[in-house]
Amino acid sequence: MEKQSLTSLLKITHPIIIAPMFLVSNTKMVIEGMKSGIAGCIPALNYRTLEELRLAIQELKAGKVEGGSFGFNLIVNKSNVKYKEQLRVLCEEKVDFIITSLGSPEETINEAHKVGIKVFCDVTDLGFAKKVESLKGDALIAVNNLAGGHRGEIDPEKLIKELNEHTSLPVISAGGVGSKADLDKMLSYGAIGVSVGSPFIASNEAGVSQEYKQACVDFGAKDIVMTERISGTPCTVINTPYVQKVGTKQSWLETKLNKYKSLKKWVKMIRFYIGMKATEKAATQVTYKTVWVAGPSIEDTKAILPLAEIVTKLVH
Repeated sequence: MEKQSLTSLLKITHPIIIAPMFLVSNTKMVIEGMKSGIAGCIPALNYRTLEELRLAIQELKAGKVEGGSFGFNLIVNKSNVKYKEQLRVLCEEKVDFIITSLGSPEETINEAHKVGIKVFCDVTDLGFAKKVESLKGDALIAVNNLAGGHRGEIDPEKLIKELNEHTSLPVISAGGVGSKADLDKMLSYGAIGVSVGSPFIASNEAGVSQEYKQACVDFGAKDIVMTERISGTPCTVINTPYVQKVGTKQSWLETKLNKYKSLKKWVKMIRFYIGMKATEKAATQVTYKTVWVAGPSIEDTKAILPLAEIVTKLVH
């Protein structure tokens, strides 16, 4: 059965979504993306209050043009205490699509579909993809082992083909796209489109420091390492001198406490809070404690450019 294309699903010109990136994504990026004929997505958690979230949606509505689309990413597990209220606002404002991460998307799918919002769900393997299919999600975001941030464990070709073969849902590939050749490769594997994050960090419109943007130019795929010291879950970062100094493994105390089931959840929550604060500081100001999240697709980032030029590089 032929699966609906991403351009058809979102009414966009090119099969690309600007991936939702914590602290990086903003309305300027998404509006420029829509003008270039692609979709953009922002983490709802980038906004501290519901009113800020609502205002951002209204700004995106005002900036939307034909051939573009916008959505928001929701963390749908208990760690996000704002989840239900964020979902309510997204449904009231009728965003174009929602991407769910880290939890069951059942409630989001049910509520979003009532008002005509499409829901795409992050998956890293076939097991979770089958659950999304049973809940009637609209597409799968196949997070592979080349993704930045919290990545999957399976290579793009194997993951895309497995999900296509064993589910009826369209597959959007996430990870490993920094050039048109990469985009064409993912489409040849059977993806209907791609979610691209790291190459857009080095855009003029990204809301992070020039030093973070320049790091995505100066470093490459070989400089990306996995660390457990941000959220407690392995996450890809640029291997800066500070990362080398502090190491990438949990502290001995965290390792010891994680052996106790009753304490593991709390240790992870504390690590997540500390890690997010460190990441936030590094993204917006220069300190010696520099932790920059990125994926190996920065290999093709050669300059800080207007977002529209990055899109042009990906599609032409």
